[in-house]
Amino acid sequence: MTEANNTLLEKLDGLVARYEEVSTLITDPAVIADQKRYVKLTKEYKELGDLMTARKEYMQVLNGIDEAKEIIANETDAEMREMAREELDACEARRPQLEEEIKLLLIPADPQDGRNAILEIRGGTGGDEAAIFAGDLFRMYSKYCERKGWKLEVSSANEGAAGGFKEIICSVTGDNVYGTLKYESGVHRVQRVPATETQGRVHTSAASVAVLPEAEPFDVEINEGEIKWDTFRSGGAGGQNVNKVESGVRLRYNWKNPNTGVVEEILIECTETRDQPKNKERALSRLRTFIYDKEHQKYIDDIASKRKTMVSTGDRSAKIRTYNYPQGRITDHRINYTIYNLAAFMDGDIQDCIDHLIVAENAERLKESEL
Repeated sequence: MTEANNTLLEKLDGLVARYEEVSTLITDPAVIADQKRYVKLTKEYKELGDLMTARKEYMQVLNGIDEAKEIIANETDAEMREMAREELDACEARRPQLEEEIKLLLIPADPQDGRNAILEIRGGTGGDEAAIFAGDLFRMYSKYCERKGWKLEVSSANEGAAGGFKEIICSVTGDNVYGTLKYESGVHRVQRVPATETQGRVHTSAASVAVLPEAEPFDVEINEGEIKWDTFRSGGAGGQNVNKVESGVRLRYNWKNPNTGVVEEILIECTETRDQPKNKERALSRLRTFIYDKEHQKYIDDIASKRKTMVSTGDRSAKIRTYNYPQGRITDHRINYTIYNLAAFMDGDIQDCIDHLIVAENAERLKESEL
C-alpha cells in the first residue's frame, strides 16, 4: 500500500470511533428530547455512514490488489493467474475513483445543503421584458422541481403588466434542495427580441434569483408576541371567496441585526391560500428564513472571501448566466460553460449545468482542504 492510501485509511480509521459514538447517542432518550441536537446528530450519522461504507469497499479493493499480486507472483496454475490478473485490473481501475469519492466525502459538507429552500425571483432592469423573463425563469425552475420530485409552493407573487412577474417567492421542499439550487443565486441576463418590440431589435434585460436555506423553527429566536399582524382581502383572480374574505396576512417585526446592531423593520405579506392560518404559517416561515439568511450572510461572505474563483458566491448582484435567444445559447460565466440547447434548458433541463458547477465547487474545496 502506498503512502497516500495510508493517509486516507488513517483518516477513515480515525472516524470509526466517532461513528460508533454517534450511533449510540441517537438512541439516547435525552438526546432525542433535545430536537436541535438530535437533528444535528442524525445528519452526522448519515454522513459518517457513507464514509464507513466507502471505507469498507476501499479496504476490499486494497486487499484485492495485494492478494491478486501474490497469486500472480506465486501461482503456477495459468487459469488462476489469469483470474488474478482480471481481479487486479478491476481493483486498480476502481481504486482512483474510490479515492476521489472518499476525498469528497471527507470534506465537511456545507451544513445548509440538506435544507429546503426559499426561491425568490425578481424582474430587474428592462421593465415589462424583465418581468416576462422572471416568469420564464419561474417556469424553468417549476419544471426542474417537477423532474426532481420536489414540491414547489408559491407564497407571494406580484404580476407584471405584460405578463410574468415583478416578483415571485416560493418555497421548495424535497431532498437536498438548497445544496442543489444554491448555485442559481445571482443575476440572470437575457438577450432577445421582446414581444413588445416592433423593430425586431435584440434587447438585454435581467432578473435576479435568490435561493435561501429555509430556517428550522429552532434556528432563529423570534419573540412571537412582538409580531404585529394585519389581515386584508387578497386581490386578483380566484373566484368570489378570495375577494370577500380577509385571508391575506401582513406581518411586521422589529429585528436587531446582530452584525450591524441596527434595528430593522421586516414586512412580509402572504396571500397565496384562502386559509388565513396557512398564510400566517407561511409568513412566519419566511420571517424565520429572512432572519436566518441575514445572520448567515456573514458566514457566506467569509467563505466567499477565502476563495478566489468562488462558484456559489456570496455576492447576489453578480451576473452569473446569459440566455441568448437569437443564438439559442446559454453561458454560465462562473465556469465558462456554454451550451446550445436553450429551449430544453428553459423547459427545466438544467441539471447538467448544475452538475458542472458542483464539480467546479468540489475541485475548489479539495484544493482548499489539501487532501
